[in-house]
Amino acid sequence: MTDEEAIAEFLNYIAHVKNYSENTVLGYQKDILEFKDFLKSEKMAPNLFRLRPIIPKNYVTYLSNSNLASTSIHRKISSLNSFYTYFYKQELIKDNYFKDVETPKIGKRLLKKITDEEVVMLFEACDLENKLGFRNYCILGCLYGCGLRVSELCNMEIKDIDYAKRTIRIHGKGSKDRDVIMYEGLDEALRHYISTFRVELLYNTKDLENRYVFLNKNGTKLSRVGVRKILEGLVEKAGEHFHIYPHMLRHSFATALLKNGADLRSVQELLGHESLSTTSIYAHVDYNMMMKEYQLSHPRAKRIDVEEKKK
Repeated sequence: MTDEEAIAEFLNYIAHVKNYSENTVLGYQKDILEFKDFLKSEKMAPNLFRLRPIIPKNYVTYLSNSNLASTSIHRKISSLNSFYTYFYKQELIKDNYFKDVETPKIGKRLLKKITDEEVVMLFEACDLENKLGFRNYCILGCLYGCGLRVSELCNMEIKDIDYAKRTIRIHGKGSKDRDVIMYEGLDEALRHYISTFRVELLYNTKDLENRYVFLNKNGTKLSRVGVRKILEGLVEKAGEHFHIYPHMLRHSFATALLKNGADLRSVQELLGHESLSTTSIYAHVDYNMMMKEYQLSHPRAKRIDVEEKKK
């Protein structure tokens, strides 16, 4: 297999099997091609599969001397680790020398909110081919797609899911129940997880009385701390470096709905807030968008605009 064929196969895999976004696939391609050019220019190896154990370390040194940010170096090494892990699993190489290579230390930043692009990266970091990865994908779907509190996620039971209506009955604060809506596709993902991977996880304990949807690797109920560790692991796997906590995804759920025109009271019901004022803290509107809407909507603003054009 030539380098070009190997790169094409890997990119096809992450695009069509792992469903990575176009921008993410292009990022992987760029990182692999840059490493290929390094091997050629430095005469380190004749191709991508004739490496020596020292080469990844040399490449990190080369990147560091190029004055790249630590985050960029970590991302490039993460891309190459994924590339070689894929071919290691295919048994086409004997070892993945990028697996444990050290990169410059990076301080984590604290996010107040998570962007749409960062949410996409978290979903793409889930390995849908194994039970924990698919479970994590469903967890993200419930936190970001349904706006659940982490306690509500951990307490979800199989009986709470209504596949026909595509809703989940949530037992919220103060013993108040509400129904949240699943986006199209999340219902099928949960059905698949529960009927296959959850069964595998439950086998570790053989506790047939356990009806909680999300289980940890030992087959017992997933905890709040466990959910946070899962999210932090996905951030690291995505090659990013920021602190994350489950409520950030609930926040993003609310702001995404409001940003795209959802009624504040509808969002209140979905979030399970008693007071509308609690929901209103999520209604952060972009100033430029607000100004544009004002100019288009307010009678006096329209009139002034017309008068300006007459001058």
